[in-house]
Amino acid sequence: MAHWAVTLRTVQQTTMLKGPALRPSPRSQALVRATSLLLRPLADRVPSNGPGIAFTRALVAASMLAGDSPRGVDVEKVRCGPVRGEWVRPRDVRAGQVILYLHGSGYAICSPRTHRGLVARLARYTRLPAFCVEYRLAPKHRYPAAADDVDAAYAWLIRQGYAAEDIVIAGDSAGGHLALDLIAENARTGRAQPRSVVLFSPLLDLTLDLAARQEKVRRDPLISAAAAKRLVGLYTAEQPADLPRLQVRLDQSDGLPPFLIQVGGVEMLRADAEEMTRMVQNAGGTAALQIWPGQLHVFQAFSRLIPEARSALRDAADFMSTANPRSM
Repeated sequence: MAHWAVTLRTVQQTTMLKGPALRPSPRSQALVRATSLLLRPLADRVPSNGPGIAFTRALVAASMLAGDSPRGVDVEKVRCGPVRGEWVRPRDVRAGQVILYLHGSGYAICSPRTHRGLVARLARYTRLPAFCVEYRLAPKHRYPAAADDVDAAYAWLIRQGYAAEDIVIAGDSAGGHLALDLIAENARTGRAQPRSVVLFSPLLDLTLDLAARQEKVRRDPLISAAAAKRLVGLYTAEQPADLPRLQVRLDQSDGLPPFLIQVGGVEMLRADAEEMTRMVQNAGGTAALQIWPGQLHVFQAFSRLIPEARSALRDAADFMSTANPRSM
């Protein structure tokens, strides 16, 4: 079991993963500077009302065009009762396992379409089909709509004939919170856990207190904790912050899947990633944490621009192929 367990440090010396380089590339440094100059001022000033959300959705969709293109895959939209999303299948797909991808959004912004390039590259690297959930977004749909949609998608994949041990959960940002909620709900209800979990810049603390403290250490180049809190608040609304599915906790368990968590070194969710790693380990699970120096929030989405994104996704694909709870 100790094979995947790591302490909180930048480069993991106890795993087979290559991990990040010690210094960011010139391309990634340029991306961080451009993001800080162009996107952060907008993200901090856009109001969290109807027109503001519409503008933010368009802005994020446009910025994601600078990421990857969904080449070498077939895309199929799914509408099956409460389950919505899209299949992203590589042309050389291998049978057996499947990726359930939970896109980020601040619970209000993104979609399978904005993340199609990222999911496509992950599918190509693993040669696995990926189902990206189109969960309902705030402010129209508040807590627990998104979490319920993810739960329904997991159950649907099992009904489609996939064993839980063949399902890999992957996600980014708010998708990380949704993934942890799914694992906690599986433990609570006795439903079988997935094979493994891979998260990019996961959000853990929906009050954004951890992020606010991290921002005192270093300014996030993409968005402030205050702006992110306004966005997430559209989902949590007036709900108590300590509700079990909002303030997710993992009880001690022998059945947790292994986790790989990747986070950028200059983003405010670094603190969330570190705390999530500790949480999984304290609950008896195994978690590998990669802190990528100089990288911003969900830098894996920009694999067409920066080499770190491609390297991180290669590590994620390797983890998906080799991490198996039955062998730990």
